[in-house]
Amino acid sequence: MRGPKGRSNLAGSVSDPTCATCRRPSVACVCDRIVSQPIQRRVLILQHPQEQDAILGSAQILAASLPTAKLVVGLSWPNLGAALGQGEVDLRKWAVLFPDRESTAQQVTGRGGVIPPTSLEGIVVLDGTWSKAKTLWWRNPWLNKMNRMSLRPSKPSIYGHLRAEPRREFVSTLESVAAALTLCGEAPEIEAYLARVFRTLVQRVRDARIIPPAARRSASKPRPPRTGGAASPRTPKDSSGQ
Repeated sequence: MRGPKGRSNLAGSVSDPTCATCRRPSVACVCDRIVSQPIQRRVLILQHPQEQDAILGSAQILAASLPTAKLVVGLSWPNLGAALGQGEVDLRKWAVLFPDRESTAQQVTGRGGVIPPTSLEGIVVLDGTWSKAKTLWWRNPWLNKMNRMSLRPSKPSIYGHLRAEPRREFVSTLESVAAALTLCGEAPEIEAYLARVFRTLVQRVRDARIIPPAARRSASKPRPPRTGGAASPRTPKDSSGQ
């Protein structure tokens, strides 16, 4: 879950060559850095329709890197099984990445209390700006019945000033999913790999000067004092944080 979007028509030439795979301008494409990273857990990325063409969006990197990741675009689905494109799914074995103000640590909480992250079979993340992620949350009431995973990132988002966040500790969809996978027991090298690819994307966007005007304005403004609370999954980056 994230702040204001960066789109291809905000900077640079609209006639710039575009990658057929990731749909980014070729100068910002990172497909050359993608390496499949087998993981045990499944990842479901629910992407708001208005996030599909965001240059700085990180969901595509996740979908390309993680064989068990599924990216679906829309506003609402009847249940988790429908979003996954399959039948019944045991919600007890899944968790949704979404900030929980009552959480004071990196943990997964369910109706019966805290549960071990290693027991999860999959995670759900909402991909879009913070307002779009909240739209997805409220339009899918079944999400509120799931276990909820809270993260507390120790570092600011790799986005830096390129993409404004509602709070300084909010990070991208990719960063939140990467941290969530590590918390669930996946190899830490996967989180490190995803961070490297994402840094490459951000750097290439900077080098190509494909920077949203809103981000340039926010970079010149002082940030408000940091406050406490549970961190957003990027993906409210990229999570949507989302």
